[in-house]
Amino acid sequence: MGEFLSAFIDVVIEVALAVTPLAAVALVFNLKFLQLPRTQSRSLFTGLLLTALGTILFLYGVRIGFMPAGQAIGRLVAASKPWMLVPIGFILGLVTILAEPTVRVQTQEVARVSGGTIPERLLLFALAVGVGAAVALAMLRVWLGLHLLAILIPGYALAFALMFLVRPAFTSIAFDSGGVATGPITVTFIAAVALGAARAIPGADPVIAGFGLVALVGLAPVLAVLVLGVLFRRAEPGVEGAQKEREERWPTHSST
Repeated sequence: MGEFLSAFIDVVIEVALAVTPLAAVALVFNLKFLQLPRTQSRSLFTGLLLTALGTILFLYGVRIGFMPAGQAIGRLVAASKPWMLVPIGFILGLVTILAEPTVRVQTQEVARVSGGTIPERLLLFALAVGVGAAVALAMLRVWLGLHLLAILIPGYALAFALMFLVRPAFTSIAFDSGGVATGPITVTFIAAVALGAARAIPGADPVIAGFGLVALVGLAPVLAVLVLGVLFRRAEPGVEGAQKEREERWPTHSST
């Protein structure tokens, strides 16, 4: 009990040090420049308080649950059946993206701004499969000791080649998706699994093999969305025409 309480206090202190400057800046700007009505000021600082409480609970859960569980899974699987890291990695990458809140926001915004031309579920499925494949490849890299550059350089070369085959809107969405996919759930849990596996494989350097997964996860959505863009260009004329009408509007309204 004492260990959990100590970890909770450490998290509270960390979040307080991070949020207090933001709250101070908001207070100064409100008093000197904005001078918001009292109801809006209360809403602003209530939001800051809820953000701080949510961050405390999330980081505390990561510290006592997510990271230890992820490292234990990676260590146990790598010690008994290392080849199982690949299918397990695919499943973990798939379900993690489905639970990632930033990905949900991205897919909803794309569907809204595109007028439904790119359905939310279709984009979410493409991102989930892409990240699942990337995590599986990352686990294969941990198991076999593959060089990170041997994956990243061809991957980005393919991404830049696909850019010339899709509409500009898909390029913008693709690279934004790469950023939102590397959210808090993916980084905390999947990275912990890779690090635990790297520690259990004989001869593997945890620093070299256990890290680099986030880079692969960031690349996977880019490729997934660009491939989706290629498929859209090959789709029926009706979809092509609807997409062309919104081409100029998407890049200026898309958001992460």
